[in-house]
This record gives sequence, structure tokens and C-alpha cells, in this order.
Amino acid sequence: MGKTEIASALNSWYEREARDLPWRAEGASPWAILVSEFMLQQTQVERVLPRWVAWMERWPTPSALAAEEPGEAVRAWDRLGYPRRALWLHRAATEIATLHGDAVPADVDRLLALTGIGPYTARAVSVFAFGERHPVVDTNTRRVIARLVHGRAAAGMPSPRDLADMEALLPESDAEAAVFNAAAMELGAVVCTARSPRCDDCPVAAWCEWRGAGYPDNAPAKRPKQARFEGSDRQVRGRIMALLRRRPDPAPLADVLAAAAEGGVRDPGQPRRAHDSLVADGLVVELDGLVRLP
Repeated sequence: MGKTEIASALNSWYEREARDLPWRAEGASPWAILVSEFMLQQTQVERVLPRWVAWMERWPTPSALAAEEPGEAVRAWDRLGYPRRALWLHRAATEIATLHGDAVPADVDRLLALTGIGPYTARAVSVFAFGERHPVVDTNTRRVIARLVHGRAAAGMPSPRDLADMEALLPESDAEAAVFNAAAMELGAVVCTARSPRCDDCPVAAWCEWRGAGYPDNAPAKRPKQARFEGSDRQVRGRIMALLRRRPDPAPLADVLAAAAEGGVRDPGQPRRAHDSLVADGLVVELDGLVRLP
């Protein structure tokens, strides 16, 4: 497999075909890129775009967000899902403002020390905001590597091998490596997709082991299906969060539990269980029978 040829072909394709996303724009700040990475976790680009634009207009720096109450971050997060990410982003903004002079750090270890930032996000910010050379592997990249390098229809469970595989493909130049990381993700997102890959449009099809083997149906066993969202505790929690985002003032607990039950519940204790779990997670505060965002 020609590492240099693959990198050249994929990077050239990316320069021509990459989606025009604002956090990729020349001059996008490290803070803008960090916010995008928080929002894009398990969330489609189309859903993130309007929320990211509104967020950056309101809070263009970490200190601007840190100056607000955490509940404002949760409110602005709206329906992106997993609202704990909003709390973590607020805490990270506070840490950046107070410990790093309002400047997002470039070093992976310093990024890892911030609230809500794990290994993937730390490497992604270091690479995409500062041009450092690290392998960055998301779900899309893992699928590209599984097909291109290993001849498998899909990737298996995440493992340390994923980073080693990506490191083996990275160009030596920091700048070219940063583009290659982004290009592999983009390829998996728009061409080498899970269900309907467009192999005729793939810039690295000539080197693809899966294509060369005739597209064998050799995907690893699938994970067990997750429980349905309909009627789940997560859905009931979402009803509570939606109510509190709409209200400028605290809501009586009775109103919160009634909103949680709208649309049906699995058992009578589910509304209270959802409320209590939100309190435990720090996403809502209850005081004297009134419930509000933190």
C-alpha cells in the first residue's frame, strides 16, 4: 500500500470537495473549534450548525461563556442532546479563562485536564486548531481504515490499534497530517458511508483492500441494539429540560412532574426518577419545591 500516494490523493480530494463548515474556515479560533468538537459528539453536522453559529455569536471567547450562569449554557444547548456536554463546556470555559488566560491550550495533556475533554477531543483540538501532529480517529475514520487497510466491511469495537493504524497512514509533515486527519473523517462521512458507500467517487479506491477483495460481507458482529428512545428515561428527562428551557423563572415541582408525564410513561415513578437523576447530574436545581436550570 502506497502511504504517500494515499495521502496525496486523499488530501487533494479534501481540498476540492470538503464541506464548507464554519469551524473549518481560515481564521477560526481554537475556541470555535473546541466548541464544535463538543457539539459534534454523537450529533449530526446539520443539527450542530445553527446552534454553533448562535453560540459563537453570543460567546465568542471562553471568558464570555464563563461570565454566564451554567444554566444559560444548558438553555442555549437547546435540543442537541446529552445536555451534560453544555455543563462540561461551561466548566471548561471557566478553566480556560482562569487557568490559561482565556486561551485554549494546544498541548494534549493540558487539554485533557479540562472538564469534559477526553483523548479524542484533546487530539482533535490540538490538530485542527494548532496543527500539531497526532492521529485523530472518529467513527468515520475507523470505517475508512477498516475498509482501506484491513479489507473489512465495517470496523469492530474501538481499540488502541485504531490510533496505530492512523499513525501508520499519517504524512510526516504536521500540516499535511492535519489535513489527512480531517480528510479521512470527511471521506467516511460523505463517501465511505456505513450503508451506501460511493466507491466510484472515492479518491483512494485504487488502494482499498475491501474493494479489491470484492466487497466481502465480513463486518464484525454488531453490538446489541440500544433500548428504544420512546418511553425511555432519557425521553422523560428531555421533557423536563424542554420545560425549564422555555421558562425564565423556576417551575413548581408539580408542573415539572406533570410535564415529564406528558405523552405517557412506563411506570408511575418514572417522572420523579427522571427529575432526581437530572438533579444528581447537576442539570437542574430544586429548592423549596421550585426547579430551575443551574
